[in-house]
Amino acid sequence: MKVILAQPRGFCAGVERAIEIVERALQIYGAPIYVRHEIVHNKYVVQNLRDKGVIFVNEISEIPDGAITIFSAHGVAEKVEDSAKLRELPIIDATCPLVTKVHREAQRSEEEGRQIILIGHLGHPEVEGTSGRVKSQVLLVENVGDVAKLEVIDPSKLAYVTQTTLSVDDTRGIIEALQSRFPEIKGPGTKDICYATQNRQSAVHELAGRVDLLLVIGSSNSSNSNRLREIGEEHNIPSYLINGVEEINDFWFKDVNNIGITAGASAPETLTMAVTNYLEDKYSATVSLMEGKAENTKFKLPDEVINPIIAKR
Repeated sequence: MKVILAQPRGFCAGVERAIEIVERALQIYGAPIYVRHEIVHNKYVVQNLRDKGVIFVNEISEIPDGAITIFSAHGVAEKVEDSAKLRELPIIDATCPLVTKVHREAQRSEEEGRQIILIGHLGHPEVEGTSGRVKSQVLLVENVGDVAKLEVIDPSKLAYVTQTTLSVDDTRGIIEALQSRFPEIKGPGTKDICYATQNRQSAVHELAGRVDLLLVIGSSNSSNSNRLREIGEEHNIPSYLINGVEEINDFWFKDVNNIGITAGASAPETLTMAVTNYLEDKYSATVSLMEGKAENTKFKLPDEVINPIIAKR
């Protein structure tokens, strides 16, 4: 059995930044630290931080007065931020800078008098955060079929933005449908889709031509991880999304010679190594690394975890 590891895979710069913010906050301010929603969509990461004293909540109202409050990498609506400020909670914002960029694009388009169309998945925290960063109601589009159902105020005054973790191929089709129906619509193409998301999808497209089966390491609520699994299926190879080695079903490997492994942008490398170690030990698998794009992006940390201005408790 041969195992080929996708390159790149695993943590992106936005996820690394968000986790480092929480880790540093724990060191500086001590537990408990409160995080609104999961800091990133990975079961292992969330449980690891929970064990260290992080408390994850759904609403600001669940956070005690004066407690250190962190916004997740997915971003929050303006009303959530206002609610935290109204209570004078010490806030540390771990929103991915690429998500913040989408927020600003939506706000800029609204200031120009344009109605905003958001390409994304209903209920995803990033979609809720972006929708809540503009004053008017956002029109959500999840697929090409939704484009035909749109009821807009003025076809000449439209703009679209996208969730950062979508399928590049699917999003391109939705954008083309929007441009066909509304020729004057403004938008960034697929540029709003995170560079790391695009790189991981491109790697799986290449990997799929070399393997008989694909394992994607990531959590079921991770949008970008699900897209990687779907790409494998589009190439007609069995593709499985797993949290880690404990979810492997050995029946999958019957008559399989070449296994591809990748990991979503919120999945730590330790999970990938556990899976490869399992395959090496049980099947005497040989592991190789495919060539791929190197990622050197690093996002600046917020001042609150570099030069703390919040008094230690």
